[in-house]
Amino acid sequence: MPAVEKIRQDVDELMPGIVADRRHLHENPELGFQEFKTAEFVRQRLEQLGVDDIRTGIGGTGVTGLITGTGEGSARNVLVRADMDALPILEENDTDYKSQNDGVMHACGHDGHTAILLGLARLLSDRKDTFSGTVKLCFQPAEELPPGGAQAMIKEGVMNEPPIEAVFGLHLANETPVGKILVGSGPVMAAADGYTITIHGQGGHGAYPHGCIDPVIIGAQIVVALQTVVSRNTDPMDASVVSNCVFQSGDAFNVIPDTAVLKGTVRTFKDETRDLMEKRITEIATTIAEAMGATATVEYTRGYPATINDEAMTELAREAAAAAVGEENVIPKPPAMGAEDMSYFQLEAPGSYFFVGSRNEEKGFKWGHHHPKFDIDEESLGHGLTAMAMNVLTYLGR
Repeated sequence: MPAVEKIRQDVDELMPGIVADRRHLHENPELGFQEFKTAEFVRQRLEQLGVDDIRTGIGGTGVTGLITGTGEGSARNVLVRADMDALPILEENDTDYKSQNDGVMHACGHDGHTAILLGLARLLSDRKDTFSGTVKLCFQPAEELPPGGAQAMIKEGVMNEPPIEAVFGLHLANETPVGKILVGSGPVMAAADGYTITIHGQGGHGAYPHGCIDPVIIGAQIVVALQTVVSRNTDPMDASVVSNCVFQSGDAFNVIPDTAVLKGTVRTFKDETRDLMEKRITEIATTIAEAMGATATVEYTRGYPATINDEAMTELAREAAAAAVGEENVIPKPPAMGAEDMSYFQLEAPGSYFFVGSRNEEKGFKWGHHHPKFDIDEESLGHGLTAMAMNVLTYLGR
């Protein structure tokens, strides 16, 4: 494993620039597939650092660059990914680096992820003679906007030039205190699917329901029945979620409408459970509607697959995290029901995705992801960079 003391010293020297980059990005957020200024900022930074083979417009607004070591050893190829997009949220913070793009905000930490990867580019560019192999820097658009930017970049060959053998990424975590890093093997984030159920009944006067086929009553029965998919069709040890989040029907207090629309999200970890969810949700919706004299159509949309960390790559990430913040500050990462399109990269090559604590209640950095007051303790940027640098250099060294 590389000498962590030297890497920490280098990170400390780089921190003012990393913080400045993060604040610039926070001030200038852009939504998914609209990261034109962000991508140009990244390109300019990479060009200044002398990064090789800089490519733009990949998968829409994605950017990549290569850093090739000149040291001795086997030449492996590793990809490190950061997402760049912001969210359609009006920021409520009052800081010098508050969003200047009203209604758009970096409320999930992607500005920090991009700044960390730019810091890694600088750190690795200064020590090319210490490693062999190639590091592909991957700045990805549209993580927050399914179908997402990862799949688009992969379709355009991001994993092939050169052939990628391992992938790594990180996410800042505002539910975890700064100075802690969470690492987990196996599934760490769920697959995210969605459904739309349209119930076709027969409307009429609210005073004469016997002459109607009420889609509201039918929809209510379906919503309740959908909860049995998890409670009665899946193994209790196999975590899954069905949440019906939208129920739209009618707009007058005395009119029974013709239709009702239900929409919800489904979270799973196993492919077979994912298939079961689609099958049972469709069966329940259509048969209940039919039994009550109506019809129902179901549109089931597959979203991001589960993010599954490779065991060997995760052990390497755990060792790197321990070197960065101390063994006592590395926390096992349990599976979570959130979803990430980092999963697509990890379907192509073994890898690990870990989480860097960024919460500091004493400084007011206590708001959760996607909240209009979200902000991070910027000390987390240094921890993330140190851990990722140790991770990449250790992998290449082995």
